[in-house]
Amino acid sequence: MNIVILDGYALNPGDLSWEGFYKLGNCKVYDHTPSDLYVDRAKDADAVITNKIAFTQELISKLPKLKYIGVLATGYNNIDTEAAGKRNIAVTNVPSYATESVAQNVFAHIL
Repeated sequence: MNIVILDGYALNPGDLSWEGFYKLGNCKVYDHTPSDLYVDRAKDADAVITNKIAFTQELISKLPKLKYIGVLATGYNNIDTEAAGKRNIAVTNVPSYATESVAQNVFAHIL
């Protein structure tokens, strides 16, 4: 399986490990991907992991091997889920993203 993480810095500025992804297949991590490189970097991907990149119908149509889009956040409003659904591309998010850090931040402000 080919996995591409297009904007990894948004979640991991260097203090976390991507090791779990490397165990799943051939994985390439990019800290940032400019819009003119989206297709080039993801064209052979079975799975794309992103945070902020908008996966429009146009972008999805240019990625023929794509089977999965994972969003490193609580939502997936940046994904055209209708276009993904037409291609049977699974789309998920991280439902408990930042739960502990949000609670810590709230109590830090209270104290």
